[in-house]
Amino acid sequence: MLIRKTVVPVALFLALSAGCANNNAPIDAGGAPEPAPVTSSAAAPSAPAGSATLTGTVTVGVEPNCLLLKDGTGDHLLVFDDQKLKATVQVGAQVTVVGKADPGLMTTCMQGEPFLVSSVAGS
Repeated sequence: MLIRKTVVPVALFLALSAGCANNNAPIDAGGAPEPAPVTSSAAAPSAPAGSATLTGTVTVGVEPNCLLLKDGTGDHLLVFDDQKLKATVQVGAQVTVVGKADPGLMTTCMQGEPFLVSSVAGS
């Protein structure tokens, strides 16, 4: 009787665990549409397909080394892969940036929607 009380729960646990571990079905994203790229300024340089152009004023964020672009649609966190490109952007300057919004990007800045900058004009 003691073996049955121990073996049955363990066997049930293993069977349920095996079923969960083999679940390779894709997760449905809920059919949420992708956000449309935000664009500003009619005189902005042309952007490659899939990218957006934003024009606004560069401001400093509340966290160290965080630069924001303020335009008519809100705050955009400027994220640079190229530090030389970042060095061309000055706080207070009116600039046009080309890049791609990445709302899911994790940052330490805690402000604005992350925007991966590929080029800057007007700094």
